[in-house]
Amino acid sequence: MIRVQTEDFDPSAEYQALRATGNGTGAVATFTGLVRDSGDRQGVTGLELEHYPGMTEQVIQGLIDESSRRWDVQSVRVIHRVGRLATGDQIVFVGVASAHRSDAFAACEFLMDALKTSAPFWKKELTASGEHWVEQKASDRDRANAWE
Repeated sequence: MIRVQTEDFDPSAEYQALRATGNGTGAVATFTGLVRDSGDRQGVTGLELEHYPGMTEQVIQGLIDESSRRWDVQSVRVIHRVGRLATGDQIVFVGVASAHRSDAFAACEFLMDALKTSAPFWKKELTASGEHWVEQKASDRDRANAWE
């Protein structure tokens, strides 16, 4: 399940959906990302996110497919918000159900690392002094490259 949306989401409901995958589910790992008040600059008041509709979902599906090839994954849920978000808002949810915790943890971490570098999202930080586009960080590329 992939959703790119402006609306907020309920991590508890997403967890319950993953948990209901079946009797073979032994682990559910989730990650919820929040908008913080610092990034490239201090004093961030919010973010504005854009994406490439259609292509974004296709790239995310490819990442999910890759995680399923690497680990015993039963179900995956990815939600990424777009539009204008304030500090403290939820921005991304990644959840993985698996028979085993090691597969659930690894697949969840891989998906989050890959989303940061592969999915066509563009992020603009908003501050009191203006706004600026956020460049991809070398540390994010390094984390994603470590999975290769």
